[in-house]
Amino acid sequence: MQDTALRTLQLAGTDIGLLELRTPQGTLRLGRQGDDVVELPVEMTEAETVSVHAPSVGVFLHSHPLAATPLVRIGEHVGVGQTVGLLKIGPLLLPMTAPQTGIVDDIHVVDGLAVGYGTPLVDLHPL
Repeated sequence: MQDTALRTLQLAGTDIGLLELRTPQGTLRLGRQGDDVVELPVEMTEAETVSVHAPSVGVFLHSHPLAATPLVRIGEHVGVGQTVGLLKIGPLLLPMTAPQTGIVDDIHVVDGLAVGYGTPLVDLHPL
């Protein structure tokens, strides 16, 4: 698409994590990779997502209690073993890690919500 650079600049000024535009001419996917906005491959939409599930009951946290910045955002590239959230079980903070390299597609649980065993927390598009 011709307007990719313009749309990238427009997205950079927002807090949107993933933007997908579909037209008869094609599809454009833009996402965040840290502070940068990058074009994502369109074929990712057809890939199966991989979910990170809660291994126990607890409270799901998007960031460490002493930090304000979330560990991951939708559209962000993550590596194998990267922490995508924390599960608080009493005083214990258990890191929830990415099982493989991918792009964060969805975060199912709001910050501070109690979850049960097996609850899907984060979806990744595998790379």
